[in-house]
Amino acid sequence: MALADLAAVNTVAAQVHLAHPEDAAVFAERLALHPAGCSVLEGDDGVAGYIISHPWRTAEPPALNTLLGSIPAPASTYYIHDIAVLPSARRGGAAAAILATLVRHAATLADNISIVAIGGTLPFWQRQGFVIARDPKLDAKLKSYDADACYMVRKLDR
Repeated sequence: MALADLAAVNTVAAQVHLAHPEDAAVFAERLALHPAGCSVLEGDDGVAGYIISHPWRTAEPPALNTLLGSIPAPASTYYIHDIAVLPSARRGGAAAAILATLVRHAATLADNISIVAIGGTLPFWQRQGFVIARDPKLDAKLKSYDADACYMVRKLDR
């Protein structure tokens, strides 16, 4: 992902995450803080998807639509902030392919990778090897994402 892709990333986000809008500044900051964790999926008509991720703290997912300020050092997890793929590009395992590349990168930085699954994506993340990590301290924050939000973790081989 490059700065020039951010307008397209915001367009994809607006189409895929109708119930979870985020300011353009959130995506720009994540790209600036950890460019190696930000990638786009090119489609026939330009950017058809993206993934935004970065090192973070285990069991402390950032609130939606908030700036981080910095990446913690050391980080205890590799956090997937967002993955979005336009419906027209959801064939042939595009999201899983983006994730496979990210997992290889994440394994160089952390022992696990985490995400907050929202909007009915739990089955997808389970197929990718993620498991629900229940923590009562997260209940209120997860409800701010949506009623079915789950914090999930996948162990990585280093």
